[in-house]
Amino acid sequence: MTVLLDRDGPVAVITLNRPEKLNAWTAEMRERLIALLAEAGADPEVGAVVLTGAGRAFCAGQDLGETATIDPDDHAASDAWIDGFDRLYRAVLDLDKPVVAAVNGVAAGSGFQYALLADLRVGHAGVRMGQPEVLSGIPSITGIWAMWNILGRARTTEFALTGRLVYGAEAERLGLLTRLVGEREVLAEAVKQARELAALPPGAVALTKGRLRELESQALADAVVAAKKVHAAAYASGEPQREMNRFLERSAR
Repeated sequence: MTVLLDRDGPVAVITLNRPEKLNAWTAEMRERLIALLAEAGADPEVGAVVLTGAGRAFCAGQDLGETATIDPDDHAASDAWIDGFDRLYRAVLDLDKPVVAAVNGVAAGSGFQYALLADLRVGHAGVRMGQPEVLSGIPSITGIWAMWNILGRARTTEFALTGRLVYGAEAERLGLLTRLVGEREVLAEAVKQARELAALPPGAVALTKGRLRELESQALADAVVAAKKVHAAAYASGEPQREMNRFLERSAR
């Protein structure tokens, strides 16, 4: 299974399980992840959720082998790709239960955005986080939305345009991580934090998360509309496909 669901008492632990690819995801993985998030959300025995990755990565983002083949004239395929991320992001945001990300390694591109959706993020000093999509010819549109409230305009612009990845200490200073612990302690500390959150009065937690969701929901909807327009233009130019194929060729050497 490329996505696993385990239980640790009242905590559901959802693990991206494609370590040989740094947990870079495909559409099939994201659909399974959406289903497991819904399962955890509906389980009355689950009080909180931990998101993590197997091996040395949290999630390296999109598997470029999948998106490099998108036809420049196939706007429907580009739109469907964006819609898939919209469903995934809302599957996290719609949870009324607290979500903690155990950022065990690199979190890049859409994997970085996915980490930022968590209510709290625990990582270690060797973690690398950032938004390198532009380096592959992919405009960072939902990335801007995900970063904006944490980083503000200046830092969001820097991350979106440079593709720079930051290590754990800087990530914590910027608010991308909420706690920094030892590398071997990340998952255990995230589960511990999730247990503490699961013990809180669930009604108050759900209502608080509902208000936080209201503040983000329209901005996400706007980002998805913009992403469809921008990505259609980008893919029609053929630039993302060329850059992704160059990356894949370099990786294959």
